[in-house]
Amino acid sequence: MTELQILFTGLLVLLLAATMIAHVLDEVRASPSVDNLIARINAWWIMIIAMAIAFALGRTAIVLLFAFASFNAMREFVTIAATRREDHLAVAAAFFIILPLQYYMIWMDWYGMFSIFIPVYAFLLMPIVAVLKGETENFLVRIASVQWALMIAVYCVSYVPVFLSLDIPGFEGKNLLLIAFLILIVQLSDVLQYVWGKAIGRHKIAPRLSPSKTIEGFVGGVVSSTLIGAAMFWITPFTIWQAGLMALGISVMGFLGGLVMSAIKRDRGVKDWGDSIAGHGGFLDRLDSLVFAAPLFFHLTRFFWMTNL
Repeated sequence: MTELQILFTGLLVLLLAATMIAHVLDEVRASPSVDNLIARINAWWIMIIAMAIAFALGRTAIVLLFAFASFNAMREFVTIAATRREDHLAVAAAFFIILPLQYYMIWMDWYGMFSIFIPVYAFLLMPIVAVLKGETENFLVRIASVQWALMIAVYCVSYVPVFLSLDIPGFEGKNLLLIAFLILIVQLSDVLQYVWGKAIGRHKIAPRLSPSKTIEGFVGGVVSSTLIGAAMFWITPFTIWQAGLMALGISVMGFLGGLVMSAIKRDRGVKDWGDSIAGHGGFLDRLDSLVFAAPLFFHLTRFFWMTNL
């Protein structure tokens, strides 16, 4: 078996065990918490199966999967953003021109343009398109909302499939494992922070942003995910300590990203970004940590492990 097959087999075994435990708990003591746990596990089944199918089908399927995630994430962001009717042309350009072009450049491995297309050219295009409508009221807030939607939901998310373009000596043909490493560490860090917080959490770390997050949960989750990342070095081009440091950076950035996205939700007066994923909220509720961690992980890997920059 390849490393990827071993990894997904392990994940499926863990999910199967979690499913059985959750249903036993439901039989013994049914409660809203157990119902929520079952809904989350069911959502994880869908997400893991979707990832496994995309990984099996190859580059095009992976790019399309994350383009689909970006489209839905941007839809959620724009839905609660401070946009107006006059911004519809700019929003349409973001959805139907900029997003497809971004992922097309990833598919064709055009890193030079992929890396600057949204932060430079789309950044300049959006206010130009919007200003043609002649509406100046709250112009800065409105256009900044669209620009943020593009940066968060498209640009940062697109850093996940672009790992397929890295050319790391001695790691050829295994780049899918880096995507798996990133996603697993981000999601495990979130789960473990929640578990540690429930178990020993006493001191709120950001009560106005996310009342459930605690200092103890943060430290416990980050340390745990760092150790797991070090133990997963065998699926990466890193040594044990390098994998641990990468996992540490991913976990901390993921946590900070979650806080930033929580601040946006509080500002807009919503609890979740959406309800697309039963038990998990919307797409952005699952991607909020990933969008901050992915660019950092990509650039560290590219800078230190690629020899032909």
